Amino acid sequence: MSALIRLENISKSFYTDEIETQALHGINLSITEGEYVALTGQSGCGKSTLLSLLGLLDAPTQGHYILSNQDVSGLSRDQRAAIRSKQIGFVFQSFNLISDLTVAENVMLPLSYQSGISRKEMQAKAQEVLEKVEMSHRTAHFPSQLSGGQQQRVAVARALVNDPAIILADEPTGNLDSKNAMAVLTLFDKLHSEGATICMVTHDPASALRAQRSLEMFDGRLVGDTRNTQASQPVAHNALDLEAL
Repeated sequence: MSALIRLENISKSFYTDEIETQALHGINLSITEGEYVALTGQSGCGKSTLLSLLGLLDAPTQGHYILSNQDVSGLSRDQRAAIRSKQIGFVFQSFNLISDLTVAENVMLPLSYQSGISRKEMQAKAQEVLEKVEMSHRTAHFPSQLSGGQQQRVAVARALVNDPAIILADEPTGNLDSKNAMAVLTLFDKLHSEGATICMVTHDPASALRAQRSLEMFDGRLVGDTRNTQASQPVAHNALDLEAL
């Protein structure tokens, strides 16, 4: 497999009141297509900053970011947004669903920023990914009518709808109880078994062990890169009662 992502000497600084804070220091990293990677470390170590750079939500101060053989380090905000809408799927801790849109409308939202896609095609694609996460029976519901676990599964469907090259998940189980968290992790196992590339920020050691590879950060530096030889095997998605979640 070829490298989907390659970071070369990536650093990131933030400036406030003429004070420089360096959040990332000389990160070198390669992520291969189909890998499931966990990004770990204490709060404030730079995990979310690194994930923002990987997701093209921000740009590095120094270094090169190669995504799908394209150097995306120095692109404008609009150029980054165009690539992000086609190649990257996000799953956030707080779900980030829009309250006055239905489940189907939330899932279709990323497709609405792409040209040449009819509403009928968007609806069909939304239905397809909602079936994948077993939420197709809730298409007309609003987020407030769903449990936390159901909302996160809808958020995963939204991340999948544009057939992204990589799924970036920032503490995806952080707002869930243990049963719902297990259901979401089981879903990630299933997606990985189907070929998805996943990078997940987590502070939970048990969640990190489900990934093939754990990257540890400390004070803005990558200090560990471990292969999880006992990574959880993908679990059949019906092993848990997802309908009840």
